[in-house]
Amino acid sequence: MATAAGASSPARRRPRRGSKGPNSDLSRTLTDCTRRGDAAAAMAAFDTTLSGPDAPRLLAHQYNQLFHLLATADADSLPNAAAAARRVFSHMLGSGASPSEATITSLARVTASDASNPAAADEAFDLVATMRDKYGVAPRLRSYSPVLAAFRRAGDAGKAYAVDAHMEASAVAPEEPEIAALFDVSAKAGDADKVYEYMHKLSRTVDCVGEETAEVLEGWFRSDKAAMAGKAEWDACNVKDAIVANGGGCHRLGWLGSGPWTVQRVRVGGDGQCEGCGCRLACVDIDVEETQRFADSVASLALQRETKTNFSQFQEWLEGHGAYEAIVDGANIALYQQNFAEGGFSLTQLDAVVTELRDRYNGKWPLVVLHNKRIAKLMENASNRHLIETWRANGALYTSPIGSNDDWYWLYAAIRLNCLLVTNDEMRDHIFELLGSSFFPKWKQRHQVKYTFSKGKAVLMMPPPYSSEIQESEMGSWHVPMEEKSGDDRARIWLCIDRTGHCKHPHEAPAANGVVQDVSPTEASHGCEQRRAEHNGGSLTGKRKDRN
Repeated sequence: MATAAGASSPARRRPRRGSKGPNSDLSRTLTDCTRRGDAAAAMAAFDTTLSGPDAPRLLAHQYNQLFHLLATADADSLPNAAAAARRVFSHMLGSGASPSEATITSLARVTASDASNPAAADEAFDLVATMRDKYGVAPRLRSYSPVLAAFRRAGDAGKAYAVDAHMEASAVAPEEPEIAALFDVSAKAGDADKVYEYMHKLSRTVDCVGEETAEVLEGWFRSDKAAMAGKAEWDACNVKDAIVANGGGCHRLGWLGSGPWTVQRVRVGGDGQCEGCGCRLACVDIDVEETQRFADSVASLALQRETKTNFSQFQEWLEGHGAYEAIVDGANIALYQQNFAEGGFSLTQLDAVVTELRDRYNGKWPLVVLHNKRIAKLMENASNRHLIETWRANGALYTSPIGSNDDWYWLYAAIRLNCLLVTNDEMRDHIFELLGSSFFPKWKQRHQVKYTFSKGKAVLMMPPPYSSEIQESEMGSWHVPMEEKSGDDRARIWLCIDRTGHCKHPHEAPAANGVVQDVSPTEASHGCEQRRAEHNGGSLTGKRKDRN
């Protein structure tokens, strides 16, 4: 029937990808096989498509569908998936199609799983190691994982280490499964030094471990090789100093102690005391080098965005005014809950926080950072003026200049002086995004003090008394937190790993980095320096080689 004059013809439906063309049947079959996970049917369709005299040219995504199916194929349904994958890859290269990272990764995965080929793992590693030079694509973590797993199954520690080295050279960082594999292959080889290396690599990568990794750790520490690893004597002061330098959670000086390990699954009390061995866990900070890099990063960004002279003057002023236990974000506190009709800039609230900090730290003044525009208005009131002049006279106030952002000033001061920062600011805006620091969350957890008020008195919420992360004590014991899906630290299970009788006395907090809630990071650092002075020149005796 003819359409009416002037009426538009019906719109044509665009054909679906692969619905037409010489290999459209193959596309539909591969899509269906992918949905069902049927690698055998996919290979049959591949062979049928290419068997005719006018075999069509396959698209790159069709090859990748085949590789994905072969990499996940059940050995019962397709006994020789690796041979099939090599045949598909040969055809792909012959047709001029370019392999992607996904192509090589899937091929390496199916190759590495070929139990009938003794050289399968080596062939898979060669595919991954040469993909950049041969095909111009960079390997990813998923490219290395099946190769590492194959060398782990084979118990070939040397080749597993070669994979690790290649990952590092390619700027690919291993995650928990890869580190657990390296730990396990080292443990089975009896290489205590490499086990120690990967124990620390694990601690730098994850806060807590899964069940599979926990079982790998338990297996090592219960072995005879683990019992023989370590030294009976060590310099206790050096170990304590190393713990402080590393942020409070480890010393990285090697296995301490000798003899069998005791491994328990326990819980940790709210105060950080282990229910297994009685040790008190530390509140772990970023280490000294990370702290310096963090301070330099903040200063560099501030100097780019602030008037250079203003921020440089602040840096010089800070160097000349000694140590503070706390930096106070003045505006954040003075404007806290002031969004009501009579609300305003509450110097009373700010003074309450300063008073609470002085009470907590034996009369020592904190440093309040306030913008200059706030001060000018506050000075019009006589009582405010007296309070501000008192702060200034005691070095407790720094006013950031007009046109500046005081966030840079209080943040830099807290990092540079390694002290507490009193603010409810979540530090999520663009300024803090610029930092892009992997250790910023840990720094915040250790240094940020939040607050509220009760009947006019400041209530400070200090950093948590301990950190839920892998810890190595000054006596050589280890505490490893396991994943807790509920998010409730009280329910978390820990691995308590200790040599019998080597833990510190119950209820005694570690000397390094101040576990006790009232001890600030600055006090902990000062304590380390004091120990050096007290022990200087002493003899080295006893199992722990204490300096008398």
